[in-house]
Amino acid sequence: MDETAASSSKTFAEKQVERMARLKQLHTQRNEARASNHQEVVAEYERKKLPTNWEARQRQAEWLMGDLKARTEAEEKGLDYHRVKMLNVSAAEADRIDKLKARKRNADPGFSDYEAQTARQYNRLVKAMPPPDLARYEEQKEKYGDAFYGGPNVILQGLHKDTPGAIDNMVKDLEGQIAKRKKFSRRRTHNDDADIDYINEKNARFNKKLERFYGEHTTEIKQNLERGTAI
Repeated sequence: MDETAASSSKTFAEKQVERMARLKQLHTQRNEARASNHQEVVAEYERKKLPTNWEARQRQAEWLMGDLKARTEAEEKGLDYHRVKMLNVSAAEADRIDKLKARKRNADPGFSDYEAQTARQYNRLVKAMPPPDLARYEEQKEKYGDAFYGGPNVILQGLHKDTPGAIDNMVKDLEGQIAKRKKFSRRRTHNDDADIDYINEKNARFNKKLERFYGEHTTEIKQNLERGTAI
Protein backbone atom coordinates (compact mmCIF):
# COMPACT_ATOMS: atom_id res chain seq x y z
CA MET A 1 0.00 0.00 0.00
CA ASP A 2 2.81 2.41 0.94
CA GLU A 3 4.77 1.70 -2.30
CA THR A 4 1.63 2.12 -4.38
CA ALA A 5 0.85 5.34 -2.62
CA ALA A 6 4.45 6.55 -3.06
CA SER A 7 4.44 5.72 -6.77
CA SER A 8 1.09 7.39 -7.26
CA SER A 9 2.28 10.44 -5.37
CA LYS A 10 5.11 11.05 -7.93
CA THR A 11 4.46 13.78 -10.35
CA PHE A 12 4.60 13.41 -14.11
CA ALA A 13 7.87 15.34 -14.23
CA GLU A 14 9.57 12.97 -11.77
CA LYS A 15 8.40 9.94 -13.73
CA GLN A 16 9.68 11.53 -16.92
CA VAL A 17 13.10 12.09 -15.32
CA GLU A 18 13.29 8.42 -14.25
CA ARG A 19 12.34 7.25 -17.75
CA MET A 20 14.97 9.49 -19.34
CA ALA A 21 17.63 8.24 -16.89
CA ARG A 22 16.74 4.63 -17.70
CA LEU A 23 16.78 5.39 -21.44
CA LYS A 24 20.18 7.04 -21.10
CA GLN A 25 21.49 3.99 -19.24
CA LEU A 26 20.21 1.69 -22.02
CA HIS A 27 21.87 3.90 -24.65
CA THR A 28 25.15 3.73 -22.72
CA GLN A 29 24.98 -0.06 -22.48
CA ARG A 30 24.19 -0.31 -26.20
CA ASN A 31 27.18 1.87 -27.10
CA GLU A 32 29.45 -0.20 -24.84
CA ALA A 33 28.22 -3.43 -26.47
CA ARG A 34 28.70 -1.91 -29.93
CA ALA A 35 32.27 -0.83 -29.10
CA SER A 36 33.09 -4.24 -27.60
CA ASN A 37 31.64 -6.00 -30.64
CA HIS A 38 33.69 -3.77 -32.96
CA GLN A 39 36.86 -4.58 -31.03
CA GLU A 40 36.15 -8.31 -31.31
CA VAL A 41 35.55 -7.99 -35.07
CA VAL A 42 38.84 -6.11 -35.52
CA ALA A 43 40.70 -8.66 -33.39
CA GLU A 44 39.22 -11.56 -35.38
CA TYR A 45 40.17 -9.85 -38.65
CA GLU A 46 43.74 -9.43 -37.40
CA ARG A 47 43.85 -13.10 -36.35
CA LYS A 48 42.71 -14.19 -39.82
CA LYS A 49 45.62 -12.30 -41.38
CA LEU A 50 48.09 -14.28 -39.27
CA PRO A 51 49.56 -17.59 -40.53
CA THR A 52 47.58 -20.75 -39.85
CA ASN A 53 50.22 -22.06 -37.43
CA TRP A 54 50.58 -18.77 -35.55
CA GLU A 55 49.28 -20.14 -32.25
CA ALA A 56 51.62 -23.14 -32.41
CA ARG A 57 54.55 -20.86 -33.23
CA GLN A 58 53.62 -18.57 -30.35
CA ARG A 59 53.47 -21.50 -27.93
CA GLN A 60 56.84 -22.69 -29.21
CA ALA A 61 58.33 -19.21 -28.76
CA GLU A 62 57.00 -19.04 -25.19
CA TRP A 63 58.44 -22.48 -24.47
CA LEU A 64 61.82 -21.46 -25.90
CA MET A 65 61.87 -18.30 -23.79
CA GLY A 66 61.02 -20.28 -20.66
CA ASP A 67 63.63 -22.91 -21.50
CA LEU A 68 66.28 -20.23 -22.07
CA LYS A 69 65.40 -18.56 -18.77
CA ALA A 70 65.61 -21.86 -16.86
CA ARG A 71 68.92 -22.70 -18.56
CA THR A 72 70.37 -19.31 -17.61
CA GLU A 73 69.28 -19.70 -13.98
CA ALA A 74 70.81 -23.19 -13.81
CA GLU A 75 74.11 -21.92 -15.25
CA GLU A 76 74.19 -19.07 -12.73
CA LYS A 77 73.75 -21.59 -9.90
CA GLY A 78 76.38 -23.90 -11.38
CA LEU A 79 73.94 -26.78 -11.99
CA ASP A 80 73.62 -29.19 -14.90
CA TYR A 81 70.55 -27.93 -16.76
CA HIS A 82 69.80 -31.27 -18.44
CA ARG A 83 69.83 -33.05 -15.08
CA VAL A 84 67.63 -30.38 -13.47
CA LYS A 85 65.22 -30.56 -16.40
CA MET A 86 64.92 -34.36 -16.28
CA LEU A 87 64.09 -34.24 -12.56
CA ASN A 88 60.77 -32.63 -13.48
CA VAL A 89 59.94 -35.13 -16.26
CA SER A 90 58.01 -38.32 -15.55
CA ALA A 91 59.16 -41.72 -16.79
CA ALA A 92 56.27 -41.95 -19.28
CA GLU A 93 57.06 -38.51 -20.69
CA ALA A 94 60.77 -39.36 -20.98
CA ASP A 95 59.90 -42.58 -22.83
CA ARG A 96 57.65 -40.63 -25.22
CA ILE A 97 60.42 -38.09 -25.90
CA ASP A 98 62.91 -40.89 -26.63
CA LYS A 99 60.49 -42.49 -29.09
CA LEU A 100 59.97 -39.16 -30.87
CA LYS A 101 63.73 -38.65 -31.15
CA ALA A 102 64.18 -42.18 -32.52
CA ARG A 103 61.41 -41.56 -35.05
CA LYS A 104 63.08 -38.34 -36.18
CA ARG A 105 66.41 -40.12 -36.57
CA ASN A 106 64.73 -42.73 -38.77
CA ALA A 107 62.22 -40.53 -40.57
CA ASP A 108 61.88 -42.80 -43.61
CA PRO A 109 59.03 -45.27 -42.88
CA GLY A 110 59.14 -46.75 -46.37
CA PHE A 111 56.88 -46.20 -49.33
CA SER A 112 53.56 -44.49 -48.58
CA ASP A 113 52.79 -42.60 -51.80
CA TYR A 114 54.72 -41.16 -54.73
CA GLU A 115 54.40 -37.57 -53.52
CA ALA A 116 55.96 -38.33 -50.13
CA GLN A 117 58.64 -40.43 -51.80
CA THR A 118 59.55 -37.56 -54.14
CA ALA A 119 59.70 -35.09 -51.24
CA ARG A 120 61.98 -37.40 -49.20
CA GLN A 121 64.20 -37.93 -52.23
CA TYR A 122 64.45 -34.17 -52.82
CA ASN A 123 65.31 -33.43 -49.16
CA ARG A 124 67.88 -36.22 -49.12
CA LEU A 125 69.58 -34.94 -52.28
CA VAL A 126 69.63 -31.37 -50.94
CA LYS A 127 71.27 -32.51 -47.68
CA ALA A 128 73.81 -34.58 -49.61
CA MET A 129 74.87 -31.66 -51.82
CA PRO A 130 78.54 -30.71 -51.37
CA PRO A 131 79.42 -27.20 -50.18
CA PRO A 132 79.57 -24.66 -53.02
CA ASP A 133 82.94 -24.08 -54.65
CA LEU A 134 82.86 -20.30 -55.10
CA ALA A 135 86.24 -20.18 -56.83
CA ARG A 136 85.13 -22.66 -59.50
CA TYR A 137 81.82 -20.80 -59.77
CA GLU A 138 83.55 -17.51 -60.56
CA GLU A 139 85.93 -19.28 -62.96
CA GLN A 140 83.10 -20.83 -64.97
CA LYS A 141 81.18 -17.55 -64.89
CA GLU A 142 84.10 -15.73 -66.53
CA LYS A 143 84.74 -18.59 -68.96
CA TYR A 144 81.21 -18.98 -70.36
CA GLY A 145 80.03 -15.38 -70.10
CA ASP A 146 76.34 -14.97 -70.95
CA ALA A 147 76.04 -18.70 -71.69
CA PHE A 148 76.67 -19.41 -68.00
CA TYR A 149 73.05 -18.56 -67.15
CA GLY A 150 71.57 -20.03 -70.33
CA GLY A 151 68.87 -18.47 -72.46
CA PRO A 152 66.49 -19.10 -75.35
CA ASN A 153 69.26 -18.69 -77.95
CA VAL A 154 72.07 -20.47 -76.08
CA ILE A 155 73.09 -24.07 -76.87
CA LEU A 156 74.32 -25.60 -73.62
CA GLN A 157 75.29 -28.97 -75.07
CA GLY A 158 79.05 -29.41 -74.96
CA LEU A 159 79.74 -26.33 -72.82
CA HIS A 160 79.82 -28.05 -69.44
CA LYS A 161 81.83 -31.16 -68.74
CA ASP A 162 81.27 -33.27 -65.63
CA THR A 163 84.28 -33.95 -63.46
CA PRO A 164 85.27 -37.55 -62.59
CA GLY A 165 84.48 -36.84 -58.95
CA ALA A 166 80.93 -35.73 -59.81
CA ILE A 167 80.42 -38.86 -61.92
CA ASP A 168 81.66 -41.07 -59.08
CA ASN A 169 79.28 -39.36 -56.66
CA MET A 170 76.36 -39.94 -59.03
CA VAL A 171 77.23 -43.64 -59.43
CA LYS A 172 77.60 -44.04 -55.67
CA ASP A 173 74.23 -42.40 -55.08
CA LEU A 174 72.50 -44.59 -57.68
CA GLU A 175 74.01 -47.74 -56.19
CA GLY A 176 72.79 -46.66 -52.76
CA GLN A 177 69.27 -46.12 -54.13
CA ILE A 178 69.26 -49.58 -55.73
CA ALA A 179 70.46 -51.23 -52.52
CA LYS A 180 67.85 -49.41 -50.46
CA ARG A 181 65.09 -50.27 -52.95
CA LYS A 182 65.94 -53.95 -52.62
CA LYS A 183 65.37 -53.80 -48.87
CA PHE A 184 61.82 -52.48 -49.30
CA SER A 185 60.92 -54.82 -52.17
CA ARG A 186 58.23 -57.39 -51.37
CA ARG A 187 58.90 -59.57 -54.43
CA ARG A 188 59.38 -63.20 -53.44
CA THR A 189 62.22 -65.03 -55.15
CA HIS A 190 61.35 -68.26 -56.93
CA ASN A 191 63.11 -71.42 -55.73
CA ASP A 192 63.79 -73.70 -58.71
CA ASP A 193 64.75 -76.64 -56.45
CA ALA A 194 61.44 -76.67 -54.54
CA ASP A 195 58.92 -79.47 -55.18
CA ILE A 196 56.19 -78.61 -57.68
CA ASP A 197 52.90 -79.55 -56.02
CA TYR A 198 50.62 -77.06 -57.76
CA ILE A 199 48.97 -76.63 -61.14
CA ASN A 200 48.74 -72.80 -61.24
CA GLU A 201 49.62 -69.71 -59.18
CA LYS A 202 46.33 -69.71 -57.28
CA ASN A 203 46.80 -73.36 -56.30
CA ALA A 204 50.41 -72.60 -55.25
CA ARG A 205 49.25 -69.86 -52.86
CA PHE A 206 46.59 -72.19 -51.44
CA ASN A 207 49.16 -74.94 -50.86
CA LYS A 208 51.45 -72.48 -49.08
CA LYS A 209 48.63 -71.55 -46.73
CA LEU A 210 47.94 -75.22 -46.01
CA GLU A 211 51.63 -75.82 -45.36
CA ARG A 212 51.83 -72.83 -43.04
CA PHE A 213 48.89 -73.93 -40.87
CA TYR A 214 48.95 -77.75 -41.10
CA GLY A 215 52.47 -78.60 -42.28
CA GLU A 216 53.79 -79.72 -38.90
CA HIS A 217 50.82 -82.08 -38.44
CA THR A 218 50.95 -83.69 -41.90
CA THR A 219 54.72 -84.10 -42.39
CA GLU A 220 54.72 -87.82 -41.55
CA ILE A 221 51.68 -88.57 -43.74
CA LYS A 222 53.27 -86.75 -46.66
CA GLN A 223 56.53 -88.67 -46.27
CA ASN A 224 54.66 -92.01 -46.16
CA LEU A 225 52.79 -91.11 -49.35
CA GLU A 226 56.05 -90.24 -51.08
CA ARG A 227 57.69 -93.53 -49.98
CA GLY A 228 54.59 -95.56 -50.77
CA THR A 229 54.33 -96.91 -47.22
CA ALA A 230 51.10 -95.18 -46.28
CA ILE A 231 48.41 -97.41 -44.78
